[in-house]
Order: sequence, then structure tokens, then C-alpha cells
Amino acid sequence: MKGTIMAEKKVMLVCAAGMSTSLLVSKMQKAAKAHGEDVDIFATAASDADNKLESEQPDILMLGPQVSYMLSQFKEKVKIPVEVINMQDYGLMNGEKVLNQALKEIG
Repeated sequence: MKGTIMAEKKVMLVCAAGMSTSLLVSKMQKAAKAHGEDVDIFATAASDADNKLESEQPDILMLGPQVSYMLSQFKEKVKIPVEVINMQDYGLMNGEKVLNQALKEIG
């Protein structure tokens, strides 16, 4: 029953179109694997974020810097941590730092 095993933690990244975060997702997954963390990390476009929140039920929502203006509206909507990804870490695609930020917030 390999397909039914769920990750311990689930991280959702949101950006304008869902494309720019795909590289960051793979770098975060690589960092998680290197540290033995069981984390499901995925990205979505801001326009589909509400659907993904409902269907995926993540433990944290991480916003790309380009959609940081949506922070307050997501914080009002969800009962999970909502964070804006550090602009420098995002620009450098520093998956390890962004993963650590997410895991720190999840606790």
C-alpha cells in the first residue's frame, strides 16, 4: 500500500503563475531528502490557491515575494501559518533556507 502513505508535513508554495516556484520546490525536496525530512512540497498559482488549500490541506502556506500582497487575505482565510518567502532566498532559489523557514513555522 505504498500509495496511501502520507507525508508527515505538507508545504504549499504560491506564486503568480505557479511556474517560478517549481524550481524552488525541487530544491526544497532535495534538501528535505538530504536531511531525512518527510515533507510533501508543491506549488500552485495564486488563482488556484483556494482550491489547493481545500484539496491538499497543507500545514503551511508560503507566498512568493511577487504575491506578498496576498498575505493578509490568506491569514484571514486559513488557520495554518502563512509566510512570505524571503526575497533573497527566493531569488537565489535557496531551497534549504526556505524549507527550514517552513519547518520552523510548522513546529
